[in-house]
Amino acid sequence: MDILFKNATVVTMNPAAPVLSGTDVGINGRKIAYISGDNGGGESTTLPSPSTAARTIDCTGKVLMPGLYNCHAHAAMTMFRGYANDRNLEDWLFNYIFPAERKWTPELIRIGTTLAAAEMIASGTISFTDMYFFMDVVARVADEAGMLANVSNAVIGFDKDTYDFHKDNVYDQTLRAIAEYHNKKDGRVKIDASIHGVYTSHPPAWKQVMDFTHKHGLAMHIHLSETKTEHEGCIKTYGKTPARVFYEHGVLDVPTLAAHGVWITEDDMEILAEKGVTVAHNPLSNLKLASGLAPVVKMRELGVNVALGTDGVSSNNSHDLFEELKMASLLQKYATGDPTALPAMEALAMATTNGAKAQGRGHESGKIAEGYDADMLLIDFNNPRQTVCYDPALNLAYSTGGRDVEMTICRGRVLYEKGEFRTIDIEKTLHDAREAQKIFLNS
Repeated sequence: MDILFKNATVVTMNPAAPVLSGTDVGINGRKIAYISGDNGGGESTTLPSPSTAARTIDCTGKVLMPGLYNCHAHAAMTMFRGYANDRNLEDWLFNYIFPAERKWTPELIRIGTTLAAAEMIASGTISFTDMYFFMDVVARVADEAGMLANVSNAVIGFDKDTYDFHKDNVYDQTLRAIAEYHNKKDGRVKIDASIHGVYTSHPPAWKQVMDFTHKHGLAMHIHLSETKTEHEGCIKTYGKTPARVFYEHGVLDVPTLAAHGVWITEDDMEILAEKGVTVAHNPLSNLKLASGLAPVVKMRELGVNVALGTDGVSSNNSHDLFEELKMASLLQKYATGDPTALPAMEALAMATTNGAKAQGRGHESGKIAEGYDADMLLIDFNNPRQTVCYDPALNLAYSTGGRDVEMTICRGRVLYEKGEFRTIDIEKTLHDAREAQKIFLNS
């Protein structure tokens, strides 16, 4: 046994035993080897002697929970944190972000993504779904940082008559990333296909991308009905909503993650539920850009899997997923006028089990159970914000921030502990980011 956590409070995200007290959890290799007492299956596991563990951690006053899944990110946009803020999405995107993005190089993407990985790891995120440039570089950073990741580069093709996917650099990057990372080694990094949105490309491009997607057995990552302008513009152009248009063009015929879903209709939700599409809810980014509020409660009622994302930090300013899950819950209470809407455990599920399902990892990650991957966080409740605790799940959802994460573990490997990064040279990363920022100052 590699690590033995003793006397922990465990928020398992396992419906059979959601919260365990005074529990011992053992890790062996990448797996959770046992859970003492009731393991959620109604059976009792005999705890071996602590002397058999290479390391024993006293978890008195601390909580173990599954690691967090950030299901929609543009990780390298850490380099644009605070850049061109306080503008609507169209102005921000077309007049500021797109021009600045012309300066990206593989090295700058490496720096920005490494900075993002450090921020995510330190605040409890063990996995992210990324849609951004130089995806092969993003995949390498995630792999070296020890994280899980689903990585893509979105196709953008404004001219429907001339666009050729096979001449797009996205095509070459995706092929390289598939060859080197897709389900290779221990399967931590997966490669996805991606179509940016209905307003940045056209059906001929979608057909080319979907042929490629089916050929290589990939999942799909899209933006969907993020703004009223996008949603209504699609209806004006095609006579149908973005979800309906993508549905009729076969874009949703593979496992799909749709970011935002702010303006989707009930008919759209039924389509998404039918096709098994996950919606990545990004409450803080949507608030900051005044894009609107996704109807999460209705989506869940209609059977849509809903996960959480931070989007890029340029439209959020943080990769702290604890902020997202709290905001997600509170906004649904406000929007519905129902204080019982989206309760703590459902918000936590969006950040853990639902995210694992969205990435195709739900069979092995997203909850603390014997035989599952040891993708876990140790949260310190020994502080003024957490010491008074009647329900640890409520404290995790409403009182916890990334600053409370003491340890982040992915596949049984400690990535971060008490301020120390185990897989990232944080001093070099911060230095590189400060130097890289100078390149964008005059964008």
